[in-house]
Amino acid sequence: MDSYITVEKAAHTEIVIQKSRFLGFSIPCEKEEEALAFLSSLREQYRDASHCCYAYIIGTNGGIMRYSDDGEPGGTAGLPMIEFLKRRKLVNCCAAVVRYFGGILLGTGGLVRAYSESCQSVIKASGIVCMERTQEYYCDIAYSLWDTFKYTAQHLTVQIKEIEYGASVSFHLYIKKAEQDKYLPALINSVNRQLEFMEVGEFFMPWPSAETDNS
Repeated sequence: MDSYITVEKAAHTEIVIQKSRFLGFSIPCEKEEEALAFLSSLREQYRDASHCCYAYIIGTNGGIMRYSDDGEPGGTAGLPMIEFLKRRKLVNCCAAVVRYFGGILLGTGGLVRAYSESCQSVIKASGIVCMERTQEYYCDIAYSLWDTFKYTAQHLTVQIKEIEYGASVSFHLYIKKAEQDKYLPALINSVNRQLEFMEVGEFFMPWPSAETDNS
């Protein structure tokens, strides 16, 4: 798996429907233990709440999927939440909705809409990112070639970070694993092969994607 879509950061939202408060929470998490610890902390913090419903999908292939209605009528809370995550192709994330009952029954349809709205709201607040398998390089280049290199890089899907100006210019270069065979040679050739570089490691990192534009 060279890429997956997830939430960018933890978030918290609140909506009120017919006097019931729906507190939405979401976090990125790569292991089920992280999701379970997060849910445990919510239950402890909001012990006086009526319900703490959740949905999470773990694994870049969505191998682990869990949800709970936590006492709400079956299929009205956790199920619509996990269906929303699946529709957005979100993995490695956990969404939870804590409800404080306001005294007015919402009915089955009303509950589905409320939990769906709360889940959608908190996921939007978290932000959605596309995580791409990325190769990191440590690079060094002469000042005379730096502007040419930057100009070429600006027209390619690469990222330059941690720039240091010393006797020469050193920096970290990030290229999507799927594109390194195309972009690395282009960068090297743009400076007449006078770029010194070494591989640092490979990992997932966020990149802009059309998949993440619509929340």
